[in-house]
Amino acid sequence: MNHLLYTFNSKNMRRFLSSLILFTLYSSIIYLFSIFICGSIIPSSLIPNLKYPIGSVGHLYSRLKEVKSTDNIDVLFLGSSHAIRGFNTRDIEKGGYKCFNLGCKAGTPLQTLTLLKRYLYQLNPKTVVFEVFPATFEIDGIESSLHLLANDAVDQYAIEMALKYSNPKVYNTLTYGMISDFFKINSSFIEDSIKGNDTYFRGGYVERKGCYWTPRAFGKHKIKLNQNQIVAFEEIIKMLKSKNIKVILVFAPVSPSYYSRYSNVGQFDSIMESYTEYYNFNKIINLNDSIHFYDEHHMNKEGVDLFSPKIIEMLNKEKARTHNILHK
Repeated sequence: MNHLLYTFNSKNMRRFLSSLILFTLYSSIIYLFSIFICGSIIPSSLIPNLKYPIGSVGHLYSRLKEVKSTDNIDVLFLGSSHAIRGFNTRDIEKGGYKCFNLGCKAGTPLQTLTLLKRYLYQLNPKTVVFEVFPATFEIDGIESSLHLLANDAVDQYAIEMALKYSNPKVYNTLTYGMISDFFKINSSFIEDSIKGNDTYFRGGYVERKGCYWTPRAFGKHKIKLNQNQIVAFEEIIKMLKSKNIKVILVFAPVSPSYYSRYSNVGQFDSIMESYTEYYNFNKIINLNDSIHFYDEHHMNKEGVDLFSPKIIEMLNKEKARTHNILHK
């Protein structure tokens, strides 16, 4: 009797496992096919849980295409859209520094860490200037994850980044990115260097000119750091210092009206200063709300033209400091 019962249970278990495997296989095929159809044919506005912003605002596609043929630089710029639109690599190269801007729209430390794992060895910079905008330490980084997944290859680093989010939009975009890479769906994609008021320049800089912001009042805001972003940030600092790369943190200028909203910016400054050299340029350079910005926290061309000499001055100062330390 026990033998018959064991045989019965064993057969049922095999049937169950077989059915489960078939169901999983069938479901996976349906899921992959659905993702392919949704990503390739259906407008993104109709599928909120799948966004594939290839060639989107910020010229990330062009930047990541160019970086693959760039190596052995003096200065690597990292950060968010403030890095993209604030560090004019053309001006800084005139100051004697070979550089590249590897910023990412809405980029948080999580996305910056992914980019560094992928490109740091190849770029081999002597100095890294990391733009640290408080908001990028407060948000989850899902938006910038989608931009990164859509505009660069899906590799082990992209998968590691995506798995840090329990978010269907990120997983769906990751899956479509894998399909796109496998079938080379976007192999013929070309991004225009001029899009609207934005112009992409070699070296990763995006210029916005002819646009000005009308100032307005802001309510007070207390900066609250996301622990996941701090963990990624600390890993970045540790990675760079372990390779004897000079690290400089920069809070790029935002409009004075916007900057005044922070109720605890002094605390943020203290935290940044505890890691390495840190420059809050909102306290160093005087810019005008309606002349030097195209929105509340992004400089236009006029603002960047004043910012670039200050960055060169900072690089020269840090270079001299390092030289003095080494020759003491």
